[in-house]
Amino acid sequence: MFSNFRKMIKPVLLAFGTNEMIIIIVVVLLLFGGRKIPELMRGLGKGVREFNDAKNNVKKEIEDSANDISSSSSDKK
Repeated sequence: MFSNFRKMIKPVLLAFGTNEMIIIIVVVLLLFGGRKIPELMRGLGKGVREFNDAKNNVKKEIEDSANDISSSSSDKK
């Protein structure tokens, strides 16, 4: 499922050239100003970090429950 998603995203990311990226950066600077951008990036970084922590916690819980199930089934034998 995710491999198809990655294949679809890669061409979209590569579709932006240097000129488009420069225009996007200039528009962001005009909209938010030089002082607000570091604050926005800090907030974005915190959000990404929290997302990754939550993802890792869910993954760990799933692995722990799978280990509990496999250990309880081997105990019954």
